[in-house]
Amino acid sequence: MKRKIITIDEDKCNGCGDCVVACAESAIQIINGKAKLVKEQYCDGMGDCLGECPTGAIKIEELDVPDYDAAATRAHVAKVGGVAAVKKFDETAVRHGLAPAPQPMVSPHAQYHHGGGGCPGTRMRTMQPGTPAAAPTPSGSGLPPKLNPSELAQWPIQIHLVSPQAPYFKNKELVIMSTCGPLASADVHWRFLRGRSVVVGCPKLDNTDGYAEKLAAILAEPTIPKAIVVRMEVPCCGGLTAIAQEAAALSGRTDLKVEEVTIGLSGDVLAQEEVTP
Repeated sequence: MKRKIITIDEDKCNGCGDCVVACAESAIQIINGKAKLVKEQYCDGMGDCLGECPTGAIKIEELDVPDYDAAATRAHVAKVGGVAAVKKFDETAVRHGLAPAPQPMVSPHAQYHHGGGGCPGTRMRTMQPGTPAAAPTPSGSGLPPKLNPSELAQWPIQIHLVSPQAPYFKNKELVIMSTCGPLASADVHWRFLRGRSVVVGCPKLDNTDGYAEKLAAILAEPTIPKAIVVRMEVPCCGGLTAIAQEAAALSGRTDLKVEEVTIGLSGDVLAQEEVTP
């Protein structure tokens, strides 16, 4: 049947990612530097992304496509974005008049038995802080706006959102950082980000379709001398290294080095080795 759905003119798209952020259904991803509709059933045709496109690459057309599937879309949003994304999806669906009242969402980790079975990387652990603290640091007023200088020199940083043609990738080493890395290690900014560009992703919970291709498009830039994968010690994080190695091979370069740095749950650097494919 015919219904309204967005279409994207790739010739006009500059890969900025504004539409990705605007789409509550997570129906759009940046792949190889261009915005693409992930699946027709995920687009509700309301066009919230339309006004966010700076180049006019997106328009709404009436086409013969599958019906919008709210249930499948909600499950997709939960997979790629988690609880916060589902909340935004539910609110948007109600506003659009396309769905009943929001349903409770099961945590993506609920399928695992943290006491024993399942992925070892999801097992509950408590780490002893390196320095004693009687109470948490106050989060409200009374603190300076910045305790330590940030070394982050770009935005966005999510693999889904960055454009491979972004100028901040040129003439710098590229850090491919696991999502958990900055929380596990207090040294991330000065140890890994200083003087480098960075992308962030999770090989376990992200929808990684297109990750290798996007990273390959970034690494094809000849002025990038090295890719540094910063992963956690948990087994599931090894997928980030595999994606980086595939991307390096797809880039077509023979002079590119790939390095893997493994961070422990205590924040220590446990290993560092070259893993060039």
